[in-house]
Amino acid sequence: TPRVFGGEEVEPLVLYQVVEALSRIDGATGWCLGIGVGLNSVAGLLPAETAQQIYGRDPLVVTAGVFRPMGRAVVTPGGYRVSGQWPLASGCQHSAWLLGGCMVFEDGQQSLRPDGSPLLRMMMFPAADCTILDTWDSGGLRGSGSHDFSVMDVFVPAAYSVSFREQPAQPGPLYALPVVAAAVPGVASVALGIARHAIDIVMDIAGTKIASRARATMDQDVTAQINVARAEALVRAGRSFLHEVAEEAWRTVTAGRALSARQCAMLWLAGTHAADAARQAVELMFVASGSAAVYEKSGLARCMRDVQAMGQHVTLAAGNYGTVGQALLGADISRSVLMALDDRGDR
Repeated sequence: TPRVFGGEEVEPLVLYQVVEALSRIDGATGWCLGIGVGLNSVAGLLPAETAQQIYGRDPLVVTAGVFRPMGRAVVTPGGYRVSGQWPLASGCQHSAWLLGGCMVFEDGQQSLRPDGSPLLRMMMFPAADCTILDTWDSGGLRGSGSHDFSVMDVFVPAAYSVSFREQPAQPGPLYALPVVAAAVPGVASVALGIARHAIDIVMDIAGTKIASRARATMDQDVTAQINVARAEALVRAGRSFLHEVAEEAWRTVTAGRALSARQCAMLWLAGTHAADAARQAVELMFVASGSAAVYEKSGLARCMRDVQAMGQHVTLAAGNYGTVGQALLGADISRSVLMALDDRGDR
């Protein structure tokens, strides 16, 4: 949240470290922090008076929402009449404001940009105007409360809508970062924290848990020793690559330059790789712990469910590897990047 409204406006790497540390304690809590703080960056895009109304009264206000254009916003005098339903709104039950991506319609026709693509905007709703639908019956990240929410014919003033295509209202490098530059490392940091938690669990029981395959404690079992070492390498390598490209992106925007399409692609690659590495690390810890892992009290089963669930997030999709591969082989991926930087969070 911008400092002018009482927020911290912290550098991205600080956020990623805090998200990882909290996820090491509880994955769903870390997820809600990462999603909520990331969505609060909308305060830098909104007109100052609007942002003051939402964030200035309480710097700790939480925003939830979904960028995907699942709503319909009909142009009306002074703003829009909005209806729609959005899935996977993590943290919606404890948020004061919710955000939903919409396709814009005027005079019965869908509004288009000059290039012929649909005109999309994100709408801000007071939580009281929204209906939370009890849909989050999940295996992993169950504590995130990622329910659907809906609105029906709600009026949204024009000043309470934003687009990533518009220039930020707030100055400073934090709001010059494209959404992918902040979102992907933040989400991937949750996976790294969950993986570190899984390693912690194994380290705690290694001296007392008997590995039946070796008839000795886990710390004397070759399989456990190898798996712990591999997991440690995976987590450290994933974090190092993620922080390296995040720091490069931050240096670029603090120097007043825009990120290139290649830099955005590398952020996707680093985030996807970090989440993959974290998932592999958790699986190694699950195997190393033998039968103990299947019991809920061990905590490893929850780590496994959480890291698998968060790996389904669109920002960590396997298709990211293809996009980066195109860039590395010399293809022009600017259109792919533009789609990702736009309000179309489903891409």
